[in-house]
Amino acid sequence: MAQNFRRYIERAIGTSATDIPDGADFDSYDTIVGINLANIVAQQINVSVYITNNSNNYYIIKDAPIPAGSALQVLAGGAKFVVQSGDRLNIVSDTASSVDAIVSAVDDIST
Repeated sequence: MAQNFRRYIERAIGTSATDIPDGADFDSYDTIVGINLANIVAQQINVSVYITNNSNNYYIIKDAPIPAGSALQVLAGGAKFVVQSGDRLNIVSDTASSVDAIVSAVDDIST
């Protein structure tokens, strides 16, 4: 069975939550296999990553500090999680235009 790998990238995320996929819900059962957040400003920032489902927020990580010039691997050690149709993955920072995000996923894992 072929796997449909997806990469979602967002640049300079700031104090307004940015959702992945951009402006849309996930449309099937997908597996998030990686989230990398890079601090692109000269001071420490705090970031949160959460899933929105039915207007409820479920935090994966909340207010995690990322030092200047560093990155955070939100999923480590082979960890993964499943999102379903209607979910959105959101990333927000406490500092304007401060974080670049790369999210890796396997699309449509179950039919």
